[in-house]
Amino acid sequence: MVEKIVFFILLMPFYVILVWSFFETRESLLMGRIWMYNEEPDLSDEYILYTKVVIGIITVFITIFALVFFFKY
Repeated sequence: MVEKIVFFILLMPFYVILVWSFFETRESLLMGRIWMYNEEPDLSDEYILYTKVVIGIITVFITIFALVFFFKY
């Protein structure tokens, strides 16, 4: 039971980052790299859509992994 609680606590930051990255895609893509540009770079809509799709897929896989862990052990 303790393992499940610890796993849940450790998994929450990943969900927070994924949700933030999904809703604030431009900011998350430029986080830590904005200093390299004099002006804000123009990100294409295709790149933002691709990033949102990848974030959605990763979120689904993490959720499936968490559910398997919770119900198997």
